[in-house]
Amino acid sequence: GRGAADFPHRQLPVRGIDHGPVMRVGIGRDSDAKAMDRRDQFLAEILGRGAPVRFGPFWTVALDNGVTLDFQHSDEAMPIEHYAFLVCGSEFDAIFERIRARGLDYWADPMHRRPSEINHHDGGRGLYWNDPNGHYLEIITRPYGAGA
Repeated sequence: GRGAADFPHRQLPVRGIDHGPVMRVGIGRDSDAKAMDRRDQFLAEILGRGAPVRFGPFWTVALDNGVTLDFQHSDEAMPIEHYAFLVCGSEFDAIFERIRARGLDYWADPMHRRPSEINHHDGGRGLYWNDPNGHYLEIITRPYGAGA
């Protein structure tokens, strides 16, 4: 298996830290436009964000601080990536409930060795799950390195 160090990492705010206004996210090979829409919709629904909005060739999912995740169809193979979302405690609870309500697998670690658990790194809470393309998604309530 591949380790977390093998995946590019992004920590994005749902609330909290501003890392810039726009991040483009390729969504991998898919000739079915309906499948493409489901991927951006999946993330918007799990994170409790508004419905994706069409902007040129992109479907955008708005986060906070002016940050958006922009999804675009691509015929190129896309690498598996890791996205961490910094959330407050009540957002964590709501997202975690949506993950469980959908019956999605989740883990306390990116290596998928601690299934159906959450972690308490840096005195907060966190968990990992995968999107339909296999990208590693993570919610955390404390920024990395924040301490207990």
